[in-house]
Amino acid sequence: MDEMYFTITGCNHYYGNEFMEKGMKVKLVKEPDNVHDKEAIQVQIKGLGTCGYVANSPYTVKGESMSAGRLYDKIGDEAKGKIVFVIDGGAICRITDTGME
Repeated sequence: MDEMYFTITGCNHYYGNEFMEKGMKVKLVKEPDNVHDKEAIQVQIKGLGTCGYVANSPYTVKGESMSAGRLYDKIGDEAKGKIVFVIDGGAICRITDTGME
């Protein structure tokens, strides 16, 4: 599997990102019924629930990370990732398990 990275955005609508640390595990859950974005991918942290979404806008996708639209067909309904960098308002993560066989 090629390395795939994504940006968590929207953290300020949940718990912020002050608690996030490099190495924390995250779970990605597709949200096809989202009325705002048919390619929405929710990001969850165990014990907290939703902490943000995979960025899907050129204004929120950071560096070489993939937008939710580019990532959507490369992962299953659920996938796993790990925080690599904590940045202003979010984090950059790497996919560790695509959830696909």
